[in-house]
Amino acid sequence: MRTELKENGGLSKKLLMTMSIVAGISVANLYYNQPLLNMIKEELNVSDFLSNMIAMVSQIGYAMGLLFVIPLGDLFQRRNIVISNFTILIISLLTISFAPDINILLAASFLTGICSVIPQIFIPIAAIYSTPETKGKNVGIVLSGLLTGILGSRIISGLIGDWLGWREMYLIAAIMMFVSAIVCIKVIPDIKPTFKGNYPSLLRSLFKLVADYPLLRLYAVRSAVAFGAFLAMWSCLAFKMAQEPFNAGSDIVGILGLCGIAGAISASFLGQYIDKLGARKFNITGCMLMLLAWSLLYFGGNHYASIIAGIIIIDIGMQCIQLSNQTLMFRLCPQASNRMNTIFMTTYFIGGSIGTLLAGFAWEKMEWAGTAMVGALLVMTSLIITLAANENRKR
Repeated sequence: MRTELKENGGLSKKLLMTMSIVAGISVANLYYNQPLLNMIKEELNVSDFLSNMIAMVSQIGYAMGLLFVIPLGDLFQRRNIVISNFTILIISLLTISFAPDINILLAASFLTGICSVIPQIFIPIAAIYSTPETKGKNVGIVLSGLLTGILGSRIISGLIGDWLGWREMYLIAAIMMFVSAIVCIKVIPDIKPTFKGNYPSLLRSLFKLVADYPLLRLYAVRSAVAFGAFLAMWSCLAFKMAQEPFNAGSDIVGILGLCGIAGAISASFLGQYIDKLGARKFNITGCMLMLLAWSLLYFGGNHYASIIAGIIIIDIGMQCIQLSNQTLMFRLCPQASNRMNTIFMTTYFIGGSIGTLLAGFAWEKMEWAGTAMVGALLVMTSLIITLAANENRKR
């Protein structure tokens, strides 16, 4: 008889570690393509634009998965949703591996993006079913797995692509999804659905949640604005590093990306302090760290030491903001945890896209100085939202 999780009842270490590892492995599918685009372009004989579309449709698919797949966790058994996603991922990844042309590859990449949202099913489980004193810590552990998967995916795909080829990378990814599915069948317990109704009414309920919970709006918006500042850096860092005095290529930018491991590591222990310090202090601290990072990135922008320090500090600051807001958001309405996460992550994703867009315009006009200005202004906006909000009244 499979055991059923109970709200605030606690999670086993085995389940927590499984969710953390599988979160990293599954989200990595979204980022394998980035170092392989040139290889794919040459083999399929397509333009730069079409090869770059692979990454874009994957991200669009991920956004669609956040909006239309994650809410299903409140309507159906989450274990069944996870296994269904893995099944589609195995098929889509195998299709990419054997794709004869760019059109099939693009369609399969879109499906891969949709079904790579599995970590966003695991995070609500960690938030709702952990004991009250371990909620923040356990969310941080799953988030650490997710971040490690994002950071490691580009390095792994680059190495395997050079060693075996891009098709082989996706074949290996499909095998990893098969193994992950087997593990999840054995480990993920039954969780009763919390929503009674059909799928259209489930989606309509998203709007009601936004209207009914002012703190949900606050948590989502200030996190999204900060994420825009975070992605502003990463979207223009390669351009900055290609200039004097660095003249660095994509390999150096990839290595700098490893500095982001600080954010992944920090998430695993920052969570335990959320209840002690509160979301407000966490957000103020995170914003101050991000402002410090942008100061280092701008004023010390011609020195590797400042660039590396800025990347590490901005990652830690971002985790302070995301982890505190996402953890406390789940407590607002536990029975709607997946739908709350859909609203939070969709807003978060939109904020990141806006930050990337603004940074691109700023780079065209003022290069790194303009990018730093956009990043700092977005952080200041997030800070002002926090300072102006009366969180006790909203609660």
